[in-house]
Amino acid sequence: MILFVIFVTRQVDTDMRNIGVFCGSSMGRETIYREQAAGLGEQLARRRISLIFGGANIGLMKMVADGVLKNGGKAIGVMPQILVDKEILHQSLSEVVIVDSMHERKAKIASLSDAFIALPGGFGTLDELAEILSWNQLEVISKPMALFNINHYFDHLIRYLDHCVEEKFLRTEHRNNILVEENVHVLLDRLMTFVPVQVHSKWVDELKAM
Repeated sequence: MILFVIFVTRQVDTDMRNIGVFCGSSMGRETIYREQAAGLGEQLARRRISLIFGGANIGLMKMVADGVLKNGGKAIGVMPQILVDKEILHQSLSEVVIVDSMHERKAKIASLSDAFIALPGGFGTLDELAEILSWNQLEVISKPMALFNINHYFDHLIRYLDHCVEEKFLRTEHRNNILVEENVHVLLDRLMTFVPVQVHSKWVDELKAM
């Protein structure tokens, strides 16, 4: 049986006012991680883009937020009460949204953001990244997702995603809708103009027919 796949493009809203950032609550081994995180915050402020993030005053989360705030930008933190009680809430944010759970936190960040950027991080960053990619794939949302590949941190993940495509567990168009950049200026420029490629809506029916 021959399957014909029709590709269509969908223009995203390039008037991005809010970008959700996922990143580690640790600083990482190399100083380049914290330097580039602060640099991203600075560029968001200069472009008048608000930061939406997990609200912490530790790790790369703090570096991005401080970079925004030091340059006159707006930083909105979303944090569950259980983490507020651990006294890791950034105390200088423009706005704080307190939620009841980690699940609600992810949903709130997703609803407030026009696009997303993942920086180096651990389990939490991977969880947030995977959820946004899944929601985009299922058309729950339609918002660009980018990897800020500082110090080639995501190279292994990118190879894993390519392996998923090779082994037919991930469609090429879904893989290609993930932006990957090492330069913050290029990354933000690409997010502003990104047009995702979507497979025909019957791709799920094709899976059921296999």
